Amino acid sequence: MELWYTEQHTDSVRFSIKVKRHLLSEQSDFQRIDVFESDEFGKFLTLDGLMMVTEKDEFIYHDMIVHVPMASNPGIRNVLVIGAGDGGTVRELTRYDSVAHIDMVEIDKKVVDVCIAYLPQLSCRLGDKRVHIHYEDGLKFVRQKQNAYDLIIVDSTDPFGPGEGLFTKEFYGSCVGALSNDGILVNQHESPYYPAYARNMKRAHRRIREFFPVCRVYQAHIPTYPSGHWLFGFASKSIDPLCLDADKWNALGLKTGYYNTDLHKAAFALPNYVTEMLENADDES
Repeated sequence: MELWYTEQHTDSVRFSIKVKRHLLSEQSDFQRIDVFESDEFGKFLTLDGLMMVTEKDEFIYHDMIVHVPMASNPGIRNVLVIGAGDGGTVRELTRYDSVAHIDMVEIDKKVVDVCIAYLPQLSCRLGDKRVHIHYEDGLKFVRQKQNAYDLIIVDSTDPFGPGEGLFTKEFYGSCVGALSNDGILVNQHESPYYPAYARNMKRAHRRIREFFPVCRVYQAHIPTYPSGHWLFGFASKSIDPLCLDADKWNALGLKTGYYNTDLHKAAFALPNYVTEMLENADDES
């Protein structure tokens, strides 16, 4: 008998991976958590039936959500990560000796526990002395902070269920207050390709640019995410990611599987259809 994990991306499009073993299925207070093992993608985590991370392609997502802002401002010392229960974002941040403090806010402790047990490739740096884990709601946490962080990374699930509050005007407004004068906000920005995801992308972009004078979008190819074409939002009070000191980042000698400083600049060159969506984000969709 063959076992397949299947995720419905639209009413007429499905994505499937052949599963070798179903390692875990648990219901937390917030969501259903599953871990599977496959030949093609290794172990992978799903929440409420939606793909979160796979061992094979996780490096793409985590490289791009971390190294783009870190290269844009080498002076980043204090970081807030919201979500990111798998630990991959924290793993990449801890590679920077210049980072002094990381607050990680994850609403669901069980996600972290599961990833420590089943995905040590990602969670291996959660015990770093600079990392402080808070199991609470990200919106409530950031609301209490003022001028506390140089970088906020919103590594959230999709904008419903536990992640819904992280796509609101109130949340983005609180992030502005929590950031320093050179502060950067980076978030996963959904996909522009399928209509439902594109609507979420436009809504997030519309709300973020109400608060930040610098507001850009960049892209990466992540095979297991819907359509494979995934976007990230970059917003800042003063830092333009295209004004990059590539030599300074390259001098760090960090080895990455996806990110490099040539790709950094190229990732902000978007296809025409995406540019048009972003320019018309204020339109009803």
